[in-house]
Amino acid sequence: MTDEHRSLLVCDDVPREVRLTDPGPQVLEVARVVRRLTGLSLWSSKALATRIPAVVLGSAPREDAEAAVAALRGAGGRAEMRERPERARVEI
Repeated sequence: MTDEHRSLLVCDDVPREVRLTDPGPQVLEVARVVRRLTGLSLWSSKALATRIPAVVLGSAPREDAEAAVAALRGAGGRAEMRERPERARVEI
């Protein structure tokens, strides 16, 4: 007879997504920030910045998401951070 013990690990740091809700009047500056954050080409970054609302980062730690929102706002755009409710379940 064997004893089975199972534990459930839940991550406290919920991933966040960064959404661009408005590129503002300086679309090219916002596109440059999107490029820096995502690694996309400038053309793809500009296309993403003009298709709003757009998810710039899909899953990021809180600190990275806050920095990304601040950078997008600093370039003249409007951005927000949302928690992603997905939780990874790991059974041990």
